[in-house]
Amino acid sequence: MFRYYCLNPISQVGLVNFTENYTKTESVEEAEGVLVRSASMHEMDLPEKLLAIARAGAGVNNIPLDKCAEKGIVVFNTPGANANGVKELVIAGMLLAARDVVGGIEWVKNNSEDENVAKTAEKEKKNFAGTELMGKKLGIIGLGAIGVKVANAVRHLGMEVYGYDPYVSVDAAWNLSRDVKHVLNVEEIYRDCDYITIHVPLLDSTREMINKDAIAQMKDGVVILNFARDLLANEQDVLAGIESGKIRKYVSDFPNSTTAGKPGCIVIPHLGASTEESEDNCAVMAVKEMMDYLENGNIKNSVNYPACDMGVCTQAGRVAIFHKNVANMITKFTACFGDNGINISDMTNKSKGNVAYTMLDVESPATTQIVEKLSAIDGVFRVRVVK
Repeated sequence: MFRYYCLNPISQVGLVNFTENYTKTESVEEAEGVLVRSASMHEMDLPEKLLAIARAGAGVNNIPLDKCAEKGIVVFNTPGANANGVKELVIAGMLLAARDVVGGIEWVKNNSEDENVAKTAEKEKKNFAGTELMGKKLGIIGLGAIGVKVANAVRHLGMEVYGYDPYVSVDAAWNLSRDVKHVLNVEEIYRDCDYITIHVPLLDSTREMINKDAIAQMKDGVVILNFARDLLANEQDVLAGIESGKIRKYVSDFPNSTTAGKPGCIVIPHLGASTEESEDNCAVMAVKEMMDYLENGNIKNSVNYPACDMGVCTQAGRVAIFHKNVANMITKFTACFGDNGINISDMTNKSKGNVAYTMLDVESPATTQIVEKLSAIDGVFRVRVVK
């Protein structure tokens, strides 16, 4: 029996996938699995029993990834599950930036008592007219699940689409419209595009990538859309770009005191993935990832451990070992089993950065003595008997 704990409300559409082998607990100390959305876990004491954390969403900046890795706790996210919701809001953001729809609606609301409002509107509407998207150039930085959906959708709006992603996956490349122009350096996006939308993770290499130097390379009157992370842009530099006229509009899904209410900024209250469908999709994916790991030791969509899949174990036992990615570890693991006369029928070893994950299917159940020997090996974080 596995126990799980929800740090945030999680959609029932996801939770109903748990079988009778799972029970919800009201104490995180008792849980082998934790489901989370936005709650911060950085100050939490991680229980010894905890094996997995599944984030029902893409961003994991609320989870202490390195700390979890050192404890042998696998952290999952749900890439692509909320992509359509974000895609639709990006398109809405482009339209709001192109035409002052919000300003026009506010004008009508403020003049609602005017009996001649229709006639007056004909004189005033030029103040909210704006431009069309057709024929404009959109640059997409990051061709992951969201970037690809945006690229394919806006082609139907008659836009020219340029995509930049030096690490584009095979799946993304297959799903990308052949009409999208794949550029080799981000400077081409800055130089040529009327609209620029960012869809990359927040890393040291991407933090404040939209700064005064990048903005200086952009076309006058550029529209910048940020539905990924606010820290991808130096927003003081963005405000300076708006004031100078270099930037026409900055559309952000991350309200903060820097941009909220500022001229030229359209700030949305973090609605990107906040649709019923997105929350349901994320919950379903998070639950299924957690179940496959807890039951079989398989890892898919982890952000701190490598992907690993050995299917369902048909042997007497399966052991998972979390360890440093250093030489000679496999030799030490196999020796522990060999010295105790236990044959290994199948094995896989995968690494991700400084950490590695090894799974072994064995023809006899792993004894407490073997687990203790494996745990005592220098560089081993955790040993888990899956079966």
